[in-house]
Amino acid sequence: MSAANQHEVSNTLSSIVPSFTPSESPESAAVKAIIGSLSLIEHVEGGYFAVTDADSTKIPSPYPATPLSQRTIDLVNGLPADFDYAFRQLSTTIFYYLTPNRPLGSFHRNRSRIIHSLHRGRGRYVLIHPDGRIESFIVGPNIERGEKLQWVVEGGVWKASFLLPDSDDQSSSDGLLISETVVPGFEYADHEFLSNERLVEILPESKVNVVKWLVKH
Repeated sequence: MSAANQHEVSNTLSSIVPSFTPSESPESAAVKAIIGSLSLIEHVEGGYFAVTDADSTKIPSPYPATPLSQRTIDLVNGLPADFDYAFRQLSTTIFYYLTPNRPLGSFHRNRSRIIHSLHRGRGRYVLIHPDGRIESFIVGPNIERGEKLQWVVEGGVWKASFLLPDSDDQSSSDGLLISETVVPGFEYADHEFLSNERLVEILPESKVNVVKWLVKH
């Protein structure tokens, strides 16, 4: 790796630090208003979500007829009674919302690719690619500074996210609200949380120590 690339990786890792601490305290009035207006509920990954679209078109499943992770299936109390491994919906879309009290979306991966679109707020995404490369970027409205309005995470890539203040000179946020469209459509059978055991298999210790707080416990 060149000296320039090493410096870039170092800068990426140094930015992966929490801005907000998860809390059991009630959400603020502004956050509660958004949760209520969009009928959001708590997500097993962290944050809140609501399904906004599920295409009725069914396509043959491109995936194995087994779950990617039994842990995920157990966490969501099993798959729907009518789930058929042979098919997937063409696409599904959700709102996803990180808040100061639920500021973290834990590392997970999906078999399907996911297209993300920003609605409001700022956050940082951390990706671990199959080759072990870590990618990190800010999503937010300041496109002049390189913040992203849309981004795609391919199937098989580990993804985590966490809330940032609304601007660099502030310490507060009313949350990060995005949409996610999954193609083929999302199913918990195609979902897996990253474990600490798996993390140490795919990253060297120096990088594990930086990102392990993003692993679901």
